[in-house]
Amino acid sequence: MKKAILYIHGKGGSYLEAENYKKNCPGFDIIGIDYNDYFPWIVQNQIKAAYDEACKGHEHIYIIANSVGAYLAMHTLQNCKIEKALFISPVLDMERLILDMMQWANVTEQELYEKGKIPTDFGETLSWEYLNYVRKNPIEWSIPTKILYAEKDNLISHKTVDAFVESHNATLTVMKNGEHWFHTEEQIAFLNEWMKKAI
Repeated sequence: MKKAILYIHGKGGSYLEAENYKKNCPGFDIIGIDYNDYFPWIVQNQIKAAYDEACKGHEHIYIIANSVGAYLAMHTLQNCKIEKALFISPVLDMERLILDMMQWANVTEQELYEKGKIPTDFGETLSWEYLNYVRKNPIEWSIPTKILYAEKDNLISHKTVDAFVESHNATLTVMKNGEHWFHTEEQIAFLNEWMKKAI
């Protein structure tokens, strides 16, 4: 009864982060997926290839995904045989996030449509192609999901997470005073404890 976890990192992250979680998930082979693009129509090929490979030698497949990795995982694997998903600071509603970022950058849909791409002061490039793709490819997610969310997440609103939990087979854990990127000693310890219980 071999078990595998596919790890899908967030923006600026690395597949090597999967090594940090091995101690939390005894009995599982953890496979970090290496990708550098963040367009779902490109990354889906790498994620699906890793899933297909994992299925060859494992009977049980789980997912751990971080930030935008959660959106990419849901987009690619929504119709696959996944037993459980663990999401850390997840992007659960990509359209909402893009619209929020457009608001932060004071960009209208018409402007984005006309220009195609607009760089922002906060380091993200808004893309009409991406927004359009997200709208044309809605996600149907029915996999049991455990979510770890930070109280002070400045990217994903609590409202968005609550809406997802209410409409999906999902449970939520919130770290008080935590941030979107779990990186301090205290935050990492909290994440590790959550993962051990959630797995």
